[in-house]
Amino acid sequence: MREVNVQFISQKLKDDFLRLEKGKNEDKRLYEQINRVFDNLKNNPFCGIKIPKKLWPKEYIKMYKLTNLWKYDLPDAWRLIYTVEADEVRIVSIVLDWLDHKHYERKFKY
Repeated sequence: MREVNVQFISQKLKDDFLRLEKGKNEDKRLYEQINRVFDNLKNNPFCGIKIPKKLWPKEYIKMYKLTNLWKYDLPDAWRLIYTVEADEVRIVSIVLDWLDHKHYERKFKY
């Protein structure tokens, strides 16, 4: 069985996530919700919703050279955006972003 992990695409994003824990009530709640998603992704990296390639933001394609893109719907209309990379030994869900509904719609041009 392959090892399954969750990582952030950058240290800055990880720091932003850790800051949520010390933030206001909404930020703390978002931190807890994202943390629960990490547990789900460790059990099944493909538990989110696969985003069709034609909808991928150009900036994501340029920055991350994606081969797949997934979203996980969070409470309060937040979205966690991630990609999955795998080899023979491990599977890694890589967190790219989390967005509220308004910013998600803008970025994905809905």
